[in-house]
Amino acid sequence: MIQGLLREIHWHLVTKTLWLLFAFAARRRVLFLAPPPRRGGFILATNHISHFDPPLITITFPRKIDWIAIAELFHGRFLHAFFSGLNVIPVDRSGADRNALRTAVKRLKDGRVIGIFPEGGIRDGAASIVNGAGMKPGVALLAAMSGAPILPGVILGSDRFYNAKSWLPWRRPKVWLAFGKPIELPEGLTGDALRKHLQEAFAREIIAIKERVVKEFGLTEADLPHSPQQRMAES
Repeated sequence: MIQGLLREIHWHLVTKTLWLLFAFAARRRVLFLAPPPRRGGFILATNHISHFDPPLITITFPRKIDWIAIAELFHGRFLHAFFSGLNVIPVDRSGADRNALRTAVKRLKDGRVIGIFPEGGIRDGAASIVNGAGMKPGVALLAAMSGAPILPGVILGSDRFYNAKSWLPWRRPKVWLAFGKPIELPEGLTGDALRKHLQEAFAREIIAIKERVVKEFGLTEADLPHSPQQRMAES
């Protein structure tokens, strides 16, 4: 009970601090294409263009998110306590981490939201799923194992924070976040056929959401994902 209370306090302190930080540093534009489920577990899966994506999505999304993140983040006692207090699930990227999958499945069945980046790392340009690139099988596998739907999302603009000048108080770069409709598991499909269906459906939705954001907010090529090196070199 005490541990749960401490986690709750820790989560609120960190997220409120992040909210204040980005309230001054960014101009967030948010688009919900459908109301996200208020109850029940589901997988929130988005593209990944910068290290700033998890905090920006966390302070924007209306429900708490238990992120899946690389185990390297948990190195040392302080970082282990910090990320564990935020309910982050460590995953070993060297292979299929069954322990992380079991933890995620259990939390989904408990009605929690699991956040995951299907690309497995930061991607831009042709390597990004918003441009039709391939992805790792983790999202479809997790959905198939848990029976939980996948809610696709897109984030654009967060890569501008790699440029130190973007943190100047008068810059406040725009960040666009959009969330689609949950992808439910179809009846009658199992195994490889189910995972293939989910992966293809998710890939289509991600591209469609990105195109909707581009059209809705009048984005240009300069607003789409760039590498950290390109963003740092911008004037």
